Amino acid sequence: MNAEVAALTPAVTRIGDQPEHWWPTLGALLARWGQALEPVADDQAIPGSFWGESEAGLIGHRLFARVDTPIHSVLHEACHYICMSPQRRERLHTDAGGRDPVEENATCYLQCLLADHLPGYSRARMFRDMDAWGYSFRTGSAKSWFEQDAEEALARLRTWALVDARQQPTFRLRQAPD
Repeated sequence: MNAEVAALTPAVTRIGDQPEHWWPTLGALLARWGQALEPVADDQAIPGSFWGESEAGLIGHRLFARVDTPIHSVLHEACHYICMSPQRRERLHTDAGGRDPVEENATCYLQCLLADHLPGYSRARMFRDMDAWGYSFRTGSAKSWFEQDAEEALARLRTWALVDARQQPTFRLRQAPD
């Protein structure tokens, strides 16, 4: 990331903060859903990135990231893959295609749960990173949304059998059609 971009970029946890830790840890976590984390060289555009810059990209079951990619971005895109219908997953290239706001919220909710499955990261850190990056929730923060306004997102994750009654990931992919 060049100095100008770095000056405008929020301080969030990035793969490059501990690359020797985050690459294998994220790769192992994503592999539980059949996803492959693929590193991209620092000077290359991230394939499949919907937003560009340092944001993670999706093409099929492959999730692309660079050392400057935020952890929250990797988990968010991974959760899009997990939460999308099998039909969308089959043709996935760049745009996760989730136009349903409840699906988007389910994606955000699941990424918060997955933060606790990354040693050295946490749900609390995820909330801070999401707020710093500019996620917006009507309750004002990621933490307050998660704790006070995300019942519909959690219900959808349960309906799709992606989390259990204890709000733990089941490590399954959504099978329900759109």
